[in-house]
Amino acid sequence: MADDGLITIGALARACGLTASALRFYDDCGLLVPVRVDGATGYRYYSEAQVDRGVMIRRLRGIGMPLEVVAEILDGDGARAERLLDAHVSELARRAREAAVVARVIKEEIGAGVVLPAAVLSAAIEQVRAAAARSREIPVLAGVLVESSADSVTLTATDRYRLSTRAVVPVRPSGKAWSAVVDAGGLGGIGSWLQGLAEVSVRSAAGELVLTGGGSERRCAILEEAFPDYRAMLAGLAPVRTRMVVARDALLALLEDSAPIALVADRSGLSATRGGQFEYGSPRCRESQANEPQRIPASVTGADLEIAFSPRTLRPALVSAIGPEIMLDVAAADAPVVVRSATDGDLTTLVMPTAIANSK
Repeated sequence: MADDGLITIGALARACGLTASALRFYDDCGLLVPVRVDGATGYRYYSEAQVDRGVMIRRLRGIGMPLEVVAEILDGDGARAERLLDAHVSELARRAREAAVVARVIKEEIGAGVVLPAAVLSAAIEQVRAAAARSREIPVLAGVLVESSADSVTLTATDRYRLSTRAVVPVRPSGKAWSAVVDAGGLGGIGSWLQGLAEVSVRSAAGELVLTGGGSERRCAILEEAFPDYRAMLAGLAPVRTRMVVARDALLALLEDSAPIALVADRSGLSATRGGQFEYGSPRCRESQANEPQRIPASVTGADLEIAFSPRTLRPALVSAIGPEIMLDVAAADAPVVVRSATDGDLTTLVMPTAIANSK
């Protein structure tokens, strides 16, 4: 305290709950001007009576009152101050209601996940999950990888002999990218539910994939293991040497039993033989075990090729494919074969050819 009964800026700051820098600011604004300023040192000195004004300023600023309105309240009459306070509280309430609406919309968008056409998602699940492993020897291979990005949702499954992946374009993308490996068995039970919906919201939450639509939801367990890097597998495929576009039903008809099938592709088209003994690089049927070659409607481009398949790997890829014609891209008789619809590239499946040793 100064000798003339005035108090220092530090004492006033402590008394009214403000900082010294705030008091200097309010001095510059003319809201709380010191009684005296030492000309030599620049020290500010205040009266005890200014403590109440400092407290009032702190409280008004604490509720977001603009500086110019604070001055009107402090220096005007009581009725004017009440009107200004009521108007400010009403404005705060209005802004709070608007903020609550915006926050609710944002929370719904964040929590809702990605919105997909339900029938398309149902078809994609059935197409892809057929490639998931049936055994639990490697648990993650019994799952389907679901990846949500800004412009698509991609489903992928592989059992090491097949790999299927399909992208679905969302009706409304999610606000963030995420991925989860979902138990393929759990996905198998939601097809009929999805068929009854127009759209479905999909999100990953608390160890589950949550699908919401039509006022109900379905939950599928998420597997914690890391999914194989299938993109590296696709990027590492050798260049295509032979492309076959073949009637799907004709090829399916040759896969009705468990007998392996050999395909011979050349400039004349495609022929198939069932039930023989095959080996990589020369899968033609051997001796009397062979059936007669059968011609299949197809167009072939690229190098002549002989390749063999097991029905248990090729048939699911054909069943899940879209359209009447199938495209098979082959790099070699012992390399993964890319199977796609000839007209719709959304679904891609890799199928390993078979190597059945010739036996005498």
